[in-house]
Amino acid sequence: REYALDRPLPVQYATWIGRLARGDLGTSFREQRPVAEVLAERLPATIRLALAATLVAVVFGVAAGALAAVRPGSALDHALMGAAVLGISTPVFWLGMMLALVFAVTLGWLPVSGYGGGSLAHLVLPALTLGALHTGTVARMTRSSLLEVVRQDYVQTARAKGLPERVVLGKHALRNALIPVVTVIGIGLADLLVGAPLTETVFAWPGLGRLLVAAVGQRDLPVVMGAVLVFALVYVVGNLLVDLAYLLIDPRTRRAAA
Repeated sequence: REYALDRPLPVQYATWIGRLARGDLGTSFREQRPVAEVLAERLPATIRLALAATLVAVVFGVAAGALAAVRPGSALDHALMGAAVLGISTPVFWLGMMLALVFAVTLGWLPVSGYGGGSLAHLVLPALTLGALHTGTVARMTRSSLLEVVRQDYVQTARAKGLPERVVLGKHALRNALIPVVTVIGIGLADLLVGAPLTETVFAWPGLGRLLVAAVGQRDLPVVMGAVLVFALVYVVGNLLVDLAYLLIDPRTRRAAA
């Protein structure tokens, strides 16, 4: 009766929707606390990790894609795109363990695991591990988009005016090439969320992903449902932010919106 399980299924669903509208996600079976309270404790750590991983993917992915597009078909191009494919195909949990083994256990440069009170040193390895999942995709899309843009007439006109190549590529070509890349970054939020439970488990990161894995093992269904709902909400918000980013990048979108 407490969970309305003695009522018909449509009534159970309507009851759940009504509670959800009030911010009531139920009570954790294990902790006997509101699920919203349990999730709120873990959400900041996951957001911090996701933003750091996105920063890693954008910085390294865009740089690698731009360098590869400058000299297409060269040894540098093949090496960078090979590394991109390797990053896409490498399992997150294996990469995390290898990075921890090299940089934490062998070299002792970084902590092996834990949150460390939010210190940057504890964030580096999880962010690199999770960011590698998306860096390759960003790099390949940047290269493909930039190679297409440099063939456009306005780029050729800029070169004909005698502008330095770095100005042509950096100011005129790269900005327009980033439009499809922004889409990939937004969609990549889903990849980061999928990889977050594995990364957080490997590095004992106290985020939603690790909470979800623990809740599945403990059959704490209200926490599982709440965590999945939060992941879905973050994915929707991420795609909304991508649409808003178009207004900043593409002047044509701003004019159409006006």
